[in-house]
Amino acid sequence: MFRRIRINIKLLFNQFVKHRQEYINDRNFLIVASLIVGILSGLAAVSLKTIVHIIQHFLESGFDVKYENYLYFLYPLIGIMLSILYVRTFHKRVIFDKGLSSIIFAISKRSSNIVWHKTYSHVITSALTIGFGGSAGLEAPIAVTGSAIGSNTAKALLLSKQEKTLLLASGAAAGIAAIFNSPLAGVIFAFEVLLSAVTVPAFIPLLIASASGAVVSKFFYHEQLFFLTTEGWRITAIPFYLVLGVFCGLMSVYMMRNTLWMESLFNKRRNPYFKGIFGGVVIGAMIFFFPPLYGEGYNSVNQLLSGNSAALLNRSLFFQYNNNELFVLAFTLVIILIKVFASSITVGSGGNGGIFGPSLFTGALCGFFFSRLINFLGIAHLNEQNFIAVAMCGLISGVLHAPLTGIFLIAEISGGYALFVPLMLVSATSYFVAKYFEPNSIYTKTLIERGLINKDKDVDVLSEMSIESIIENNFSIINVNDTLRNLVGVIAVSKRNIFAVVDDELKLEGIIIMDDVREVMFNANLYDQTLIKELMNIPPFIANVNDKMDVLMKKFEEYAVWSIPVVDEEERYVGFISKSGVLDKYREKLIVQKEEVI
Repeated sequence: MFRRIRINIKLLFNQFVKHRQEYINDRNFLIVASLIVGILSGLAAVSLKTIVHIIQHFLESGFDVKYENYLYFLYPLIGIMLSILYVRTFHKRVIFDKGLSSIIFAISKRSSNIVWHKTYSHVITSALTIGFGGSAGLEAPIAVTGSAIGSNTAKALLLSKQEKTLLLASGAAAGIAAIFNSPLAGVIFAFEVLLSAVTVPAFIPLLIASASGAVVSKFFYHEQLFFLTTEGWRITAIPFYLVLGVFCGLMSVYMMRNTLWMESLFNKRRNPYFKGIFGGVVIGAMIFFFPPLYGEGYNSVNQLLSGNSAALLNRSLFFQYNNNELFVLAFTLVIILIKVFASSITVGSGGNGGIFGPSLFTGALCGFFFSRLINFLGIAHLNEQNFIAVAMCGLISGVLHAPLTGIFLIAEISGGYALFVPLMLVSATSYFVAKYFEPNSIYTKTLIERGLINKDKDVDVLSEMSIESIIENNFSIINVNDTLRNLVGVIAVSKRNIFAVVDDELKLEGIIIMDDVREVMFNANLYDQTLIKELMNIPPFIANVNDKMDVLMKKFEEYAVWSIPVVDEEERYVGFISKSGVLDKYREKLIVQKEEVI
């Protein structure tokens, strides 16, 4: 019975797709598809937030604010181990791709195809990890989930690669918009982090998906994520905002480098259960001594924004020192420094989460530490809430290399539109400092270092071109043992001025350029006396069919040539590649991309 229902549903869907292709063009239907993707991604975000809140409320009910709770030792271990068991039971994989790096790789090298299970698996694993106290963020898992929803929706509707990429980005935008109730930040995040190039009309699907995701989230969650009360900012504080920007930039570099370092350490360990137990125990101990590391830590951020800095020591062994200014500052600094390790261990040991949330949390504590220290020393009187908000922007800008996302996200989720100028100053300063030390974002650095993606757009387009597709094989060949008479005969019927010299096994020996033999061509006395091996030249560079196009383009410039011979893996002559042919193919690729993306 169920099999028959499934078959009927599939037939109806196939008929729908067929009629859609006949009566609605892809560009118009993309608007409808983006709405569907936005709603589904919004529902996924709401589901994830709801599950996490239910788990955390159940686990923390009855906690005493003043004293430690030894269950902190146990909770993260349970969450990480449940996540590992889920992955190994249902997906049969030791390695479970996490984070937005896998999405960027899918866009660049997998034609924006994302496996189906990511439409739900990241929701499950991140809910288990963070619900039980794992020190990571929900933003990356929901962005991956939204991307998977967009990719698989486009695949089911038989849309093109470019439209699939746009729906993938729309899903990510809707996920971010829903998780933060921030539609504009979702759109900006999509094109700043995921899309290397975007046209103005492409914003329409992104806006629709992001807005619909935010509407779905708003329907279930009416309040904003962070609560900032501000009367604006003072111009005399500008120097301090600039110094804060430098501080945030350096902290961004610290977070990026240590996150990737910890990731490499955990990747060397193959036993998932050992990693899970080790990570769970370490995270439990860290949270036991520093409870603000529990989960996303957004409750602590709101406590700071409300002026209740003493709440940082709630449920810790050091609660009795909550009125000691120096101790609170020292406690905050330690959390700032170890948060990156808590997040890296959570994810590296088998849990699921992202760096987005930890960047916001660390940024808030950096802003608090900086402004409270200045106030404590009597250097100036700074509005701590303002500095907390703009520092969150600074960390997002530096770690993600997404300055616009940082600005608009904080302005939207905190209601701090009056802080646009400080947000811009801190965001730009942090971004340039971080980019000076780390040219690539945390999402792309490892991919670029491994040669999996290209930072340069031109190189990225060239990487999509194969040598086989542009080889010209209408060049005449001549045997290395032939004479000038044979060459004259070949020239007489050839339309090219370059000739490949090969041996009996068609292996390339050299080339002959007609201009080099023009003088001897008209001396009949040399026809039978001059061998081809005496006339040929060794080309400065010989390409292989497996070479990369970006490397080949550099050889054109390096040797100042317009044609390069190509051989196969056994050094047999295949043809020539011309510089003009490569440029024509490159221009053709750019035109196709421009026309197919709305």
